[in-house]
Amino acid sequence: MVKPVLVFGYGNLSRGDDALGPLVLEYLEAECKLDQIDLLCDFQLQIEHALDLVGRELIIFVDASVACKASFHFNVLTPIQDLSYTTHAMSPNALLAVYQSIKAVPPPPSFLLSIQAEKFELGDDLSAKAQANLLEACVFAAQRLEEPSLPLWLDHVC
Repeated sequence: MVKPVLVFGYGNLSRGDDALGPLVLEYLEAECKLDQIDLLCDFQLQIEHALDLVGRELIIFVDASVACKASFHFNVLTPIQDLSYTTHAMSPNALLAVYQSIKAVPPPPSFLLSIQAEKFELGDDLSAKAQANLLEACVFAAQRLEEPSLPLWLDHVC
């Protein structure tokens, strides 16, 4: 049975701050009631992950970002077929476009929780800045998951 909410954290635990997505999932698994929530972790988004979106009501993608100006950013995603759908890894927007293409319906409401990061080298530890940002993002995500509701989530887009 598919749970209505999916939190998909992606990144590589061996590459410093790239571990932020999977680390948010570890926090949520330890701290949240997950009766209605599935957690999914992978190194990167792949075209096959479009099938993981089927039957969902709300989705949060979680990833590290060097482009994030604040400690974290929570925004609404839309299906956009960008160039990433032909590469080794995909953007969340491209994944939503694949879902829309194969299912012939709009994807579930989806959000991206980007966490400010700075170090991505193989073997790096999590940077001090990313550790602080991780805690803020984890608390934010846990609060959203306490009452998963599209209107409430839209109120917290930043």
